[in-house]
Amino acid sequence: MGKRLRLNYKIILYFFGLLLVFNGGFILLSALVSLLYQDGVTLQLFLSGLGVLIFGLFGMLHHRNHNKEMNKREGYIVVSFGWIVMSLSGAIPYLATGSIPSFTDAFFETMSGFTTTGASILNDIEVLPNGVLFWRSLTHWIGGMGIIVLAVAILPLLGIGGMQLFAAEAPGPNADKLHPRITDTAKRLWLIYFGYTAAETILLKVAGMSFFDAINHSMSTLSTGGFSTKNASVAFWNDRPMIQYIIIVFMFLAGTNFVLSYFAFKGKVQKIIQDEEFKLYFKFIAIFTLVAALLIYFRADVSASSIAHPQVLGEGESAFRHGLFQVLAIITTTGFVTADYTMWTPFLVVFFFGLMFLGGSAGSTAGGVKVVRHLLLIKNGFLEFKRTLHPNAILPVRYNKRAVSGDIVFNILGFFILYMIAFIIGSLGFSMMQIDFESSIGIAASSLGNVGPALGDFGPVNNYASLPPIGKWWSAFLMLIGRLELFTVLILLTPFFWRNR
Repeated sequence: MGKRLRLNYKIILYFFGLLLVFNGGFILLSALVSLLYQDGVTLQLFLSGLGVLIFGLFGMLHHRNHNKEMNKREGYIVVSFGWIVMSLSGAIPYLATGSIPSFTDAFFETMSGFTTTGASILNDIEVLPNGVLFWRSLTHWIGGMGIIVLAVAILPLLGIGGMQLFAAEAPGPNADKLHPRITDTAKRLWLIYFGYTAAETILLKVAGMSFFDAINHSMSTLSTGGFSTKNASVAFWNDRPMIQYIIIVFMFLAGTNFVLSYFAFKGKVQKIIQDEEFKLYFKFIAIFTLVAALLIYFRADVSASSIAHPQVLGEGESAFRHGLFQVLAIITTTGFVTADYTMWTPFLVVFFFGLMFLGGSAGSTAGGVKVVRHLLLIKNGFLEFKRTLHPNAILPVRYNKRAVSGDIVFNILGFFILYMIAFIIGSLGFSMMQIDFESSIGIAASSLGNVGPALGDFGPVNNYASLPPIGKWWSAFLMLIGRLELFTVLILLTPFFWRNR
């Protein structure tokens, strides 16, 4: 038997306090929006933000004399429980304003926001005060950039889920690094993230959205979240194709490795063209869009599946736009909808369900398995054929012309197996709640992949309000482990994690 693990609790609680300070500050920003729009909940949001901020400051000050060193175990705890701390405190504005009176529902909505899943329990979004709607979208924006910082700064240090590859591509000791210091790397990515958000907001405003709708949808797009200010989601603007094309462009960018955006701004376009993951990501989108658009054009009635306004351009353009939009929305796990894709033929329903397991690029705000993992699994699979014929040959998997270590390949294989096991157990959990097969596998895949819309009773025109309370907690758990690369959370459930040996 190993000795019980001794943790540096002071540094853990210090970081929790820091997270609460950030959360409180963002809630106060929502209170300012509430004041500007005079929506009647300014005081409730102000007191919520102030309370969270003060509590966080107290935690930081009380534990300021901590040992500055953080080991891997403490890192796992900070990352995993930090998301829970953010979600618990982030639920307070919903409860304080009466927008979501149930604690379970408020926690679900907040966890869905911070994990950028975009699944909602709200039946009528448009009646919510503007300050609350802004906070709802802001949870996406915070969570999305938080994932980028995790991917760059923390997960590689913990050796999580194949992110060592991203570490090698971004802040590692090579000529292509963004900057040798992690903090400076994070700052540069924050700047790109903020710049994209501002650019999309301006473009959406010019295209016909109100400024409030534009900034909310920009935060949801860049975070690949999917919360909208409208009950019909982006389908509300089916009569304004330009709005949807703008969102399409920024969904594509949000699902791309943000380091490539940095290279683009530095004029290093060749690095983007040569990046294997980006090329496969682009090919996937092109091929899947072609398949979807052709089937929509020849087999589906888009006007019948339209959630809001009818189509205003030709059928060919409409089929292409809806196909491209939904393919991108699911691959990047943004989850916006322009139509009810479950009415587009059974093949397309299964097709979009399969895309829920793809995910965007490593180093993006997208969820899911990630394109780079699929790429390396495919490469390793083909190499297995060669190894069968040439058992003594040394045939390493190569990525961007560099050999990938066996440890990383095994890590990715383990991740994929664990992901599928989590999906199966997740589906079984929902089926035990008397939820039908199609809905169960849909919610499990959507929650784990942080997609948002699912299948069956929880498809694109429905929400998660009808889930039983235990189902909402189960879904929130799947959102968390999916967002944090499985190992980060699940390792805390193992007994050896809490022992020294």
